[in-house]
Amino acid sequence: MSANSSMGRGLEVLTAVSQRTRAGFGGGTVSDIAGDMGRDRSQVSRGLKTISAEEFLVKGPGSRTYRLHWQLYAEAQALTEQRLRTDGLTSLEKLVEETGEGCYLGVLSGDSTVTIGERVPPGNKVIGSWIGRPYPAYCSDAGQALLWDAPDDEVRAVFSRTSFTQHGPHTPLSVDDFLARLAAARERGYSIVDEEAEPGLYSIAAPVRDFRSEVVAALQIVGPKVRLEPRRAECAAALLRWAAWLEGALAAPSQPV
Repeated sequence: MSANSSMGRGLEVLTAVSQRTRAGFGGGTVSDIAGDMGRDRSQVSRGLKTISAEEFLVKGPGSRTYRLHWQLYAEAQALTEQRLRTDGLTSLEKLVEETGEGCYLGVLSGDSTVTIGERVPPGNKVIGSWIGRPYPAYCSDAGQALLWDAPDDEVRAVFSRTSFTQHGPHTPLSVDDFLARLAAARERGYSIVDEEAEPGLYSIAAPVRDFRSEVVAALQIVGPKVRLEPRRAECAAALLRWAAWLEGALAAPSQPV
């Protein structure tokens, strides 16, 4: 399709509105979008009319702001969930190949984390599967990564009814304790859970964002502390690389491996 056709211009405008949405602006006026695109207002206005007629964009009564249609969000969210279970498994498999450790993909459910994907290397001594099993987010392998972008008051709300029970020698014992570890993880670039969930267990995790730039999952590497801690830097580099790859897969139609 030619970029000079009315639909071609409309799709370019739709992309610009999507980018504004991902950046947190929630849409934009003709002037906003024209400024972002470096285009003439009249061209952008025609593109907006074309793509709005196809119901990809909406504009409220009396509003000058164009936003993505709710159905587009719903379809994108459904695609995100599908991609987490397909491309998510690809990222886990590649991460296992590089690190030789058990690798997991988790999501947040209330004040717990739930594993939705897992891959372990041959000979791994993990007993049973973690798929679908909830675990307290304050001490789970994925908890810090899943709350990565949450402000302090939101984190406090998540744990407002949580009893901080000790599961390992280094379990956080309060929400303030958890927030301090979360702050350190953000500065580091990935989270470390060092014998918080159980004695001898060590893990690192990184957040994974979707097309809205919102954290929807955590990619994790889990193993015995005696083996994983000395290899932390090496494993963290692989973790961050595959978390970034998965984010790209969630935001794009396809992502080559």
